[in-house]
Amino acid sequence: MVGLQILKRQRQVAVQHIQAFAGIPVANVSDCMTRMTAGGARLRPMHKGGKLAGPALTVKCRPGDNLMIHKALTMAQPGDVIVVDAGGDLTNSLFGELMVNTAIQRRVAGVVLNGAVRDCDVIAQLDFPLYAAGVTHRGPYKDGPGEINVPIAIDGMVIEPGDLILGDADGLLCVPFDEVEAVLEASRKKVKLEEQMMADIKAGTLDTAWIDVTLKRIGCDPTPR
Repeated sequence: MVGLQILKRQRQVAVQHIQAFAGIPVANVSDCMTRMTAGGARLRPMHKGGKLAGPALTVKCRPGDNLMIHKALTMAQPGDVIVVDAGGDLTNSLFGELMVNTAIQRRVAGVVLNGAVRDCDVIAQLDFPLYAAGVTHRGPYKDGPGEINVPIAIDGMVIEPGDLILGDADGLLCVPFDEVEAVLEASRKKVKLEEQMMADIKAGTLDTAWIDVTLKRIGCDPTPR
């Protein structure tokens, strides 16, 4: 039944791809996905530091209710990223210190929550990757409904179970399962390009001719008057 279903994940991104993306900045990957995908500026890292990379275990919750998040914690495999669409509501916190420690004990790679957390002072001292949209002391309900391992969306970013979830200080990104190879290849090229640009900047040889070319194209005379 829609709203009350717990499914098995049918596929997930390979470990070698997770490891390959772990060292690439999210911003570079985002550029290679034509800047069309993002988890929303509200989803910020609540933890002290550390990058996030792993396959999505998706959860869809009623705003203010975390029953299905608790169930997802019992299902999570080591390395999973629990990604929760809770509607972006910040009225009730859906994750706190006890659940963080449960996730760590189960070797979950991280948690993404389109909702609120509490115990933020404790979370802020940890390296466990936890992204959320806000903070409130008010606790959750535990009555459902909800769904696990179904397609979800956060600010237009569609996430299928098993997709690759990436996160760093700049925010979050989902790389679709079927696009991982192509995006990885493009991202590696992007990293090399930026390394060369940084070397040119330091050497004072960076080519900026494109700026005037673009200004002319849009009808602006680039010559100061």
